[in-house]
Amino acid sequence: MMKHLAFPEFFEKSQCILAEGAVIERLRRNSEFDLDTHIVNSAFIFDKDKRTALSGIYRQYLGIGLKYNLPLLLSTPTWRASRERIKKAGYEKTDVNGDNFRFLDGIRKSYGEYAHKIVVCGLLSCRGDAYNQAEALTSNDAHQFHSWQANRLAEAGVDFLLAATLPALSEATGLATALAATGKPYIISFVIRSEGTLLDGTPLKDAISIIDTNVNPKPIAFMANCTHASIFRTAIMHDTNSSSTVRKRIAGLFANTAALEPEALDNSEELVEEDPQTFGKSVASLHGELGMKILGGCCGTDERHIDDLAKRLVSCLKGRP
Repeated sequence: MMKHLAFPEFFEKSQCILAEGAVIERLRRNSEFDLDTHIVNSAFIFDKDKRTALSGIYRQYLGIGLKYNLPLLLSTPTWRASRERIKKAGYEKTDVNGDNFRFLDGIRKSYGEYAHKIVVCGLLSCRGDAYNQAEALTSNDAHQFHSWQANRLAEAGVDFLLAATLPALSEATGLATALAATGKPYIISFVIRSEGTLLDGTPLKDAISIIDTNVNPKPIAFMANCTHASIFRTAIMHDTNSSSTVRKRIAGLFANTAALEPEALDNSEELVEEDPQTFGKSVASLHGELGMKILGGCCGTDERHIDDLAKRLVSCLKGRP
């Protein structure tokens, strides 16, 4: 039986890694079930019908990965499962983070040999509004706030930790120190602007340099999420706010389907969609042209977008346009 690689080796050996598409956004827009005010979809696993709906979305993405035989990244449904939010939701006596990993790991194990090509990350985010940098915690407060969830996910056995949808350097730095302290490999993922900055105005080259210099061990890589492929491309190619080091350290994108700046997207009442072929072509080109390794979807995507992306990545790996 094929050995399940530790994530650093898995990451290093994989030419590209397909990531899931939207999960929370699909449940919000297309499900009969309401998301929890505090922990969003983290409690879905404790209700039979909600668990089935959540499992169905993950299995769609797993089916695509299996179809194209690509390495696949799945994220635990724990984006908002901090201790503070879990308590407000009334689940403080439940191992919400650990149970969500075990839920996803159980699905992974049902895929036989293909399971060895699947990695499951423990997902965290900022404390406040991911599109409002003014709500960001200081570095010290962020370390204290996020350590509890980071430890719960690490102890559960996730392959690595992913802190995503981060708008500001201060909280990202504190989060990075909390993740580093667990001993697990980790990735930091920002929301970025087309001018090559975080939402708080920090240039990408400065944000990455500061975290790499001040956090030990440093992240395996950085990413961006909830950002359109065109904005991402413009940002990391920016003449002054990006650099060759940025393009080396940023390993991929969870792309949305709206070529809008974050505030406009956040305030949109209607889902701004992009057809799967346009999405697949633009996101897959980031691998062929810029060497981006982890590519998947965020808001606006579903199984159609991820299927088209996977098909194009396979063609790219075979040397076809």
